[in-house]
Amino acid sequence: MVVEIISVGTELLMGSIVNTNAQYIARHLAHMGLDAYYQTVVGDNPERLRAALDIAYTRADCVITTGGLGPTKDDLTKEMLISYFGAAPVEDAEALRRLEARAAKRGIALTESMRKQATVPSGAIVLQNDHGTAPGVIIEKDGRACIMLPGPPKEMKPMFETACDVFLRGKSDKVFVSMNIKLYSMAEKGLPVGESPVADRLGALVDGENPSVATYAKEDGCLVRVTAAAPTREEARTLLAPTLAAAREAIGEEYIRSVEED
Repeated sequence: MVVEIISVGTELLMGSIVNTNAQYIARHLAHMGLDAYYQTVVGDNPERLRAALDIAYTRADCVITTGGLGPTKDDLTKEMLISYFGAAPVEDAEALRRLEARAAKRGIALTESMRKQATVPSGAIVLQNDHGTAPGVIIEKDGRACIMLPGPPKEMKPMFETACDVFLRGKSDKVFVSMNIKLYSMAEKGLPVGESPVADRLGALVDGENPSVATYAKEDGCLVRVTAAAPTREEARTLLAPTLAAAREAIGEEYIRSVEED
């Protein structure tokens, strides 16, 4: 399965907040062996969101959206997706119960704008929100799937894990395991630990596909990531081990600060 991430929110486009959701989701998709080739950020505008979905579904089987599920007028993601998939809007009883209980606990009446968060597409899997108000949903139709998640990270992350358990993990036949070799900075150990000299030392190792070896320049020193894909994590670790050992030998243990699994 190929997955695309669409982050919804004008505040993201304006740089008011950092898009940590996309980073979190992308890392977890990679660990599950699911391919994600593109990410899109779109403002709170239904026409532009529809256009982004049209493009996404030309190159992906599943789209994960974050944001736009709340009670305000600019929270339009769910309504737009209901229309996009030609689904009927229905009220989820459990989501409504949770909203009513939350309002009662705060001693306030449940307004219509708050209540709209309980509306979901007919036939969808509802992801209840244990850390906020708006539920998420998973909808599938005609070979296309969409997972809608809330924007606040404290709500999105646990809900994404639920989506993984009930839907995503069954869509991959492999997992990825990465080991990060963190090197000392050039100032600490001298020129040989810069990215280019390290890549030269690694030589043909960087041409491998599985396991793969890649170098990354970091402010506090170069990072070398060795990654392997296999049906299970243990098999991936076994496949990775010889390349990891060869990379460490090529670099030189005196330049290595730490080696940790990602």
